[in-house]
Amino acid sequence: MACVGVFVAYLPVTTVSVSLPAIQRALHTSTAELSWVSDAFVLPMAALILTAGVFGDVHGRKKVLQAGLAFSAVGAAVALCSQSVQVLWIGQAFAGLGAAALLPTTLALISHAIPDPRERGKYVGLWATALLAALAVGPLIAGVILDHAAWRWIYLLPIPACLAAMAAVARLVTDSRAPGSRRLDWPGQITAAVAITALVYGVIEGGASSFTETKVVVSLVVAALSAIVFVIAERRSSSPMLELSLFRSPAFTATTLIATITFLGLIGFFFVLSLYFGLVQQLDTLAAGYRLLMITLLSIVVGIPAGRLMHRISARLLITSGLLVTAAALLSLTTVDADTSFGSLAWRLALLGAGLGAVITPMTATAVASVPHHLAGMASAGNNAFRQVGGALGPAVLGALLTTKATDALPGHLAGAGLPGSTTDRIVAAVDGNGLGAVARMDLGSARSRALAAVSDSFLDGIHLCLIVAAMLVLFAALLGAILLRRPSQRPAPLPADAPDDRHGTRPGLTAVPAQTGRSAEHPTS
Repeated sequence: MACVGVFVAYLPVTTVSVSLPAIQRALHTSTAELSWVSDAFVLPMAALILTAGVFGDVHGRKKVLQAGLAFSAVGAAVALCSQSVQVLWIGQAFAGLGAAALLPTTLALISHAIPDPRERGKYVGLWATALLAALAVGPLIAGVILDHAAWRWIYLLPIPACLAAMAAVARLVTDSRAPGSRRLDWPGQITAAVAITALVYGVIEGGASSFTETKVVVSLVVAALSAIVFVIAERRSSSPMLELSLFRSPAFTATTLIATITFLGLIGFFFVLSLYFGLVQQLDTLAAGYRLLMITLLSIVVGIPAGRLMHRISARLLITSGLLVTAAALLSLTTVDADTSFGSLAWRLALLGAGLGAVITPMTATAVASVPHHLAGMASAGNNAFRQVGGALGPAVLGALLTTKATDALPGHLAGAGLPGSTTDRIVAAVDGNGLGAVARMDLGSARSRALAAVSDSFLDGIHLCLIVAAMLVLFAALLGAILLRRPSQRPAPLPADAPDDRHGTRPGLTAVPAQTGRSAEHPTS
């Protein structure tokens, strides 16, 4: 059921990503509005994932799992009925709330059911495989639907899937919660949500207009101040939402930073790649889905043995090597153009998937195993939260780069295509007001094909810049992994003197040896 939950949580990521060109054509959105379609899902997931983990610890993980499935179904229903991009944002936000509840709860269920760290690594690998499987089948589902129906019908399937999963959870899952007196941390939750929301809003609006605008500057300042207040609140809280002592573990710090940076590049890359397939290569959604399948399929193929190799090969070697392969694949994609064949593209995408597969499972398992067992749920929620912050910033940052570069390059490509100055000025004015997609809706007569070719070349300039930036981010993450994951086995952060000694409720009156020993031992407590 943990695998089902994470599958449902991540299914909208690529299902929606490959549908973005169809959504843009149907709703006549700008690139900034289009990036909010992705961020409306990722933003609440990032902002509330830690709170959902605490709710599960306090009120029961089964209840939070059920709530997550219910929110996902409601979000899909709202999006299914949407007739405007604003209503679509609302539906995506509800689905994001559902994903926020599902991600930490599913990992906590695994930690509760499998207290032995060595054995747990296998099941975390299956969990990561389910996540990647959702990313894999999403484009294919969207492609088949969009070949026969309007884009909004991509939201139909999650509704019965969530309802069926809720019925299965009610029968199959035993409730659990963290022992002790953990409470909800409202100051921490509020300041974290404000910081994340203000940061993503500032980046998106700054990229769409200018980072010197008053609303953008205010937003970024609010984000910085809220982050400072969050740290102060967590240090003073008797029951913090995120225990800051987790960052005393170099392995946890490294995997958290790597998760944030990697997902910024990865989710942003999916956003940019979907626009490349739809607007540059003029592919339908199913054809784009087959190409994206190369990434996720190889991630699954490599990710399964990577989880098993964790006890033979150091996490440092696995994660760093995977990130280097990922960066190499991103750099190889900078040579693609509008006429690049599937065969030429396939090996690059397969290489990218192989690199990611070697990173995701070890990264998640290392974050959980690098802290005391009673903090494993919080560690998994924290790692996921930072991962989703990176995922929220990805479309915002790379979308802003893509728009800026493509818009700046467009006049030169229009002039190079031999268009007269008056036509060039009219196209540039339309793009400034409504985005690059506005050119396809203009009546340009015989100049239409040349204008669209110029737009395509401008998009390619922006895409190449985004790929270089994403590769540099992944290389930086690899450097962090090489430095901070410098020991094969990281010692968990020290336990506070009054910390509860538990196994997430597996059996009362028993204690477990620390996670780094790789085996479970128990003795009677006094």
